[in-house]
Amino acid sequence: MASRWVGLTGIKAAHFSFIRVWMLFLIFFLFPGVASGRIYIDVNAPSIPKFNIAIPDFKDLGSDKGHAELSTEMPAVISNDLDLSGYFNPMDKGAFFEEKGVALTSGSINFKDWSVIGAELLLKGGYTCIGSRLEVEIRLFDVFWGRQILGKRALGDISRYRHLMHRLSNEIILKLTGHNGISLTRLAFVGNATGNREIYVCDYDGYNVRPITRDKTIALLPRWSPDGKDIAYNSYKHGGPMLYLKNMASGAVRRLSGRSGLNIGASWAPDGKEIALTMSHEGNPDIFTINLEGKILQQLIKHWGIDVSPAFSPDGDKIAFVSNRSGSPQIYVLDIKSGREERLTYEGPYNTSPSWSSLDRIAFVSMEGGKFNICTMDASGGRLRKLTDNAGNNEDPCWSPDGRYIAFSS
Repeated sequence: MASRWVGLTGIKAAHFSFIRVWMLFLIFFLFPGVASGRIYIDVNAPSIPKFNIAIPDFKDLGSDKGHAELSTEMPAVISNDLDLSGYFNPMDKGAFFEEKGVALTSGSINFKDWSVIGAELLLKGGYTCIGSRLEVEIRLFDVFWGRQILGKRALGDISRYRHLMHRLSNEIILKLTGHNGISLTRLAFVGNATGNREIYVCDYDGYNVRPITRDKTIALLPRWSPDGKDIAYNSYKHGGPMLYLKNMASGAVRRLSGRSGLNIGASWAPDGKEIALTMSHEGNPDIFTINLEGKILQQLIKHWGIDVSPAFSPDGDKIAFVSNRSGSPQIYVLDIKSGREERLTYEGPYNTSPSWSSLDRIAFVSMEGGKFNICTMDASGGRLRKLTDNAGNNEDPCWSPDGRYIAFSS
């Protein structure tokens, strides 16, 4: 989702009109205690219940009352971001009481009322519209202690209010966990809204969808560069599958590899200076690396079997890949320096689509009973964990930049 994610690094889906992007939250969280300047949530701790956070409608603090809808739409974006983060339980607004006044300070809040309904955190917000510009202020409070944890302002165009809210959501998550959130990340995916398979990008929550190819044929396998500035992808616009590179700022597209046969499955090295892919110009589908001018740097895999789907390790020293050399598709790992290859998967007849996280775990697709599921394992093939089960076909896993979330198509 294979897919790719970009942020602070998109997803393949079979049908654009029915994109389902699911996120798996792999780490659960502990609240060790409340104290000014301390991290509230230990993201590496065992699972306990999420924080109950109350997010009432934002207050219009200005004289221009022409955007009343923002009072509900902006907190809804933050509520969704915090919910998807896996750290919070945004509370039903039906339990809230009517507050008088527009003040956002702790002195104007009756924290006992919020405590009674079970709120642990309270997020208050206000905004001012001046022409096309929007200024938003939020304040986050600890309900038990009755004190402010965070105060932030954001300024931008009204048309980009969702982006402003994603920024503020990340500020909240960073303050409470010490880690950046994923609210400003983006996804790249394959859709067929026009009747052709094209590459699209969208915000991580599915909004602001836009096409980045208009090849009017088949475009596949988008891959963000580590810095988020480029997308490598395959297109059949000039015949067979060739590898192209699109710069997201300028829109410029250039061909990276158009050799005869296959040029598929790009994986960026962590430093962004080279790409691993499968090419078959010598006859057999093997894995090579090329630089950003398309020059072949090295043949990594040379085998009579079919070798595809390379995925670099976080340090760039290894590559996970799929090969049918054992008789069925299985995942292997190559140590680039030594050339040593090792099989990682042994359970099940079909294991494909490896995606290597920044935290050194590998997500992949495994077939069991005719169904495809998302699994993870460590870099040695151990600590196997099935993340989906009995819920349709789940494919194309892709890690978030921080290695804590997986997006996949289902």
